[in-house]
Amino acid sequence: MTTHPVIRVVVADDEPIARRRLVRLLQQEPDVEIVAQCVGGQSAVDAINSSPVDLAFLDVQMPDLDGFAMLDKISVGRVPYVVFVTAFDQHAIRAFDVNAMDYLLKPYDTARFQKAMERARQRILATAAGANGEGAATGPAHLERIAVPVGGGMRVVRTRDIESFETDGNYLRLNAVGGRYMLRKTASELETKLDPKHFIRIHRRFIVNIDKVHEVQPWFSGDAIVVMQSGSKLRLSRTHREAFYSIFSSGRSAAS
Repeated sequence: MTTHPVIRVVVADDEPIARRRLVRLLQQEPDVEIVAQCVGGQSAVDAINSSPVDLAFLDVQMPDLDGFAMLDKISVGRVPYVVFVTAFDQHAIRAFDVNAMDYLLKPYDTARFQKAMERARQRILATAAGANGEGAATGPAHLERIAVPVGGGMRVVRTRDIESFETDGNYLRLNAVGGRYMLRKTASELETKLDPKHFIRIHRRFIVNIDKVHEVQPWFSGDAIVVMQSGSKLRLSRTHREAFYSIFSSGRSAAS
């Protein structure tokens, strides 16, 4: 019989009823140890900074620190996986933006909690296996999905389905399988959150998914044209040319 490692959890919610219900659900999970039950964001930050924590269930709106502000105060190397818990769905896009594991919208049922818990468990176990040399770690460093506003709601797009990003004023145009979307974010801000094994800047205006590059054509003055699988043509500037070609010389190749 396989024994799972203990998952150390912090709960932060200023509403007593909501906090107690979440704690009861967590207590039914045999591999969970509740490290702290916090009524505010600062006490949760203190708990996470003082002892190892694998997973945090954070209310978005709390009197002292909200769930997002908390993440900025946690020491480097101690940030756990995060599930945001809130009654307000307007925070969902921002939650995905900080690469939250999940987003529980109150009132959620037991099945929805269990789904979030299982998703977190699988990620934590995979990360632990990678740290022990049993496989690749899959920590929260890179975005796996991006939430984009659509018609007053949001749509979740997997980064692997994104062909390219293009700056458009104060927005980014996201070109993906199934559509094009606008995202209010700078290219530089997003670039730091993308997996560099798959995404690379080729121009001050463009970031591309290497796996969706079809071919590269010569152009003028040392620049080149990157042709994507969709047929779109994007400019590769001399500034980014060396970094772009180094990916292919190191053994990576674009999908054909």
